[in-house]
Amino acid sequence: MTDDRIRLQKYLSQCAVASRRKSEELIASGKVKVNGKVAGLGDKVNPKRDTVTVSGKKIVSSKKHYYIMLHKPRGFITTMEDELGRKCVAELVKDVGARVYPVGRLDRDSEGLLIMTNDGEFANYLTHPSKHVPKTYRVTVRPDVTEDQLVAFNEGIEIDGRKTAPADAHIIEKSDNRVVLEVILHEGRNRQIRRMCEALGLEVARLKRTHIGSLKLGMLPQGKWRNLTEDEVHRLKVSSGMRVNKF
Repeated sequence: MTDDRIRLQKYLSQCAVASRRKSEELIASGKVKVNGKVAGLGDKVNPKRDTVTVSGKKIVSSKKHYYIMLHKPRGFITTMEDELGRKCVAELVKDVGARVYPVGRLDRDSEGLLIMTNDGEFANYLTHPSKHVPKTYRVTVRPDVTEDQLVAFNEGIEIDGRKTAPADAHIIEKSDNRVVLEVILHEGRNRQIRRMCEALGLEVARLKRTHIGSLKLGMLPQGKWRNLTEDEVHRLKVSSGMRVNKF
């Protein structure tokens, strides 16, 4: 007999409730029920037979996948809801036509390109540490950047006892007491660029993500979103090692 059950956090991710990590947090907090009973980490469900609810709302799998890019402004947190009442990116994508959630994160004080989707497998491939999908940032720092500091970016900097992967960093603009860098990361540690700059004694005045893999933010206005083209999604899937079926 075939076992059609899948892990609960995977099912929640596929249904665009949240990422797998966030889904695990929802399960651990007791907000998820399966057939009326509070679920636990490690539980499995049969999507065709079991009824899953989150905070009392029934979860239904979406058949159509949505892939969008959002130009996240500063001041918004990269989550779908916040118990502290802070502004969330969910407010900016209410008219997408489906519940989508962020792929990865940008901290509250950062801005730029944020991918959002209801395709859990796509999101997991793009964010998995082993995939190393490059992300490009335009970073304005003060006061100045020395050659030694650039070398440190490119060789890796120790944070919390572990050295970062080499980053590609170079100066694209320079004026009195202000330098604009382009930094390309190949890993996604929390607040990585800000913490690297802090370790080097640099103040970050502005941080904007401009590319994820081959995907470019371009001229999309702040606070606005657009659907990704089929070719853009295809390229992202290829760069992350995901199978490349048309959608």
